[in-house]
Amino acid sequence: MIEQFVNFVIRPPRAEYNPDQYLWEPEFTLAGRKYKRLDLELSNERNQTLKCSHYVPSVIPENTALPCVIYCHGNSGCRADANEAAVILLPSNITVFALDFAGSGLSGGEYVSLGWHEKQDLKCVVSFLRNNKEVSCIGLWGRSMGAVTSLLYGAEDPSIAGMVLDSAFSNLYDLMLELVDVYKIRVPKFTVKMAVQYMRRVIQRRAKFDIMDLNVVQFAPKTFIPALFGHASNDMFIQSHHSDRIHQTYAGDKNLIKFDGDHNSPRPQFYYDSVSIFFYNVLHPPQFPSVCSNKLEKYYNLGAGTNESLLYEIINGLRAAGTDAGSSSAAATSLTNATKSVVELLTERVNQLSVKNDNDLDFLLDENHNLTEMDSNTAESHTQDKTNRQNEECCSYTSSTRESWGRCSSLGAASDRSSSGERPGISNNKHKSMTLRALATPLRRIRRKPLTIPKERKNRSLWKRLNQERHDMGESLTQRFRLCIQGQAKHKRTKSS
Repeated sequence: MIEQFVNFVIRPPRAEYNPDQYLWEPEFTLAGRKYKRLDLELSNERNQTLKCSHYVPSVIPENTALPCVIYCHGNSGCRADANEAAVILLPSNITVFALDFAGSGLSGGEYVSLGWHEKQDLKCVVSFLRNNKEVSCIGLWGRSMGAVTSLLYGAEDPSIAGMVLDSAFSNLYDLMLELVDVYKIRVPKFTVKMAVQYMRRVIQRRAKFDIMDLNVVQFAPKTFIPALFGHASNDMFIQSHHSDRIHQTYAGDKNLIKFDGDHNSPRPQFYYDSVSIFFYNVLHPPQFPSVCSNKLEKYYNLGAGTNESLLYEIINGLRAAGTDAGSSSAAATSLTNATKSVVELLTERVNQLSVKNDNDLDFLLDENHNLTEMDSNTAESHTQDKTNRQNEECCSYTSSTRESWGRCSSLGAASDRSSSGERPGISNNKHKSMTLRALATPLRRIRRKPLTIPKERKNRSLWKRLNQERHDMGESLTQRFRLCIQGQAKHKRTKSS
C-alpha cells in the first residue's frame, strides 16, 4: 500500500498520445484566421528533453511582438490540455506555448515532483521565449500541479505579467493527510503520520525532492504578480479551501472564482471569459485587422485598433457605386491618397445623397401626387425612426443588415437639380426649387389634406425641415463611424466553443 501511495505522488498514470491526433494541426483555422503549430524540443537543467508546441498566427505584421501564455498541465496531463487555452487566447492575439513537463507525456524523465522540479522546466521555457523577438510579455496558466509550478516560479521571477491558477494545493503534506480520509484508507490514525514520513524518505530518494518543501503558502506572501484563482466547489481531490488559504496570503493583485464541478470536470464558460479578460488586461496584446473576404466583412469586424485605410476602402465602395466601372479604380487610387480625414469623407458622401426618382419622394406625396403637409412632430418622428433603424443595422449581424448596407452602398452622387422631364407629377417651377437629398430606401406614404397656405411658402417650410432631417442623418452616420474609429463599437463576442 505504501508503494502505491508513493507512485500516486511521483509516478501517476502517464499520458501517451499521438501529437498529430490530439494536438491542433500544423496549420489550422480558428475564428476565421489562420494559425500554425510549431513543435520544438528543449533541454532542462537535468539534460532531460522537453517536448513543446507553440501556437502562433500564420502571418504576423512586421516589427510586431505578441504576448505569450505558457500552459502548465496537471500531474497526469500533457500539452494536449492546452487546446482549450488556444481556443480562448489566440483570437485575442495572444500566442500559447504548451509543453510536457519532465516525467509527463512524451518528454524525458521518470518521475514528476508536483511542481518542485517542474519550476526548472518552466524556467527553461521562459528563457527560450525571452530570446524570441516575436514574443513580448509572458503569462502563466496552470492547473493542479501546473498551478503550483506557476506559483513557485512566480515567486522567483516577478517579470511575469499575470497568472491563472486553477485548483492549486497549499501544502503537499496536508493534502496527503486529507486524501487518507477522503478515500477512506483503512489505516490506524496513529500510523498515518509514520507512514507519511516513510513515504517522504522514499520520495526523496527516488524523485530527489522533499515533500515538506512544497508549502505554497510560504511563497504566496512573496509573490506580487497579478493572479486569478479558480477552484471547483465540489473538488474532493484538492478541496477548495486550499485556494482560499493561498488567496488570503497572496501579496499581489488577486481575484478568486468558484464554480460548480470537481477536479477534472470541464470549466464553465463564464470562467473562460474571466480568464480571457484577465490576460487581455495584463498582457495588452496589440490589435491588427484580420484578413476578410470582402469589404462588408471588414466593416462588421471593425473594433478597437482599426486603422483608417480599412474605412477608406468602405468609403471608396460608396463613391464607386455612383460611377461606371472604368472610373471606380481611379477613384480608389485618389481616395487612398486623400488628405481628408475619414470623418470628413463620410460627411461628404452623405451630403451627396440626392433624389433620383419619384419613388424616393413617395413619403411626401398624397394619392394625387401633390405635396402633403408634414408637421414638426411628423418630421421629428420620421427622423427618429430612420436614426433608430440605422443604429440597429450598424450593430446587427443578420442578413437583413447586409442587404440594408448594400442598398446604402448603391447610392451615388447626383446633381441638386434634376431635369423637369423626370418629374411628371410635379410642375417645372415647383421642381426647380427642389434641393432635397434623402436615402434611397422609400418610406410609406403619409396621406394628409393639402395645405391652404401659399405654395411657395409651403414648399420653403417643407424643404427646410427635410434639409434638417438630412443633416441629422449625416451627423448620425458620422458619429457611428467615429465610434468605430475610437474602438467603442460593440460586437458580439464569438463563443469559445
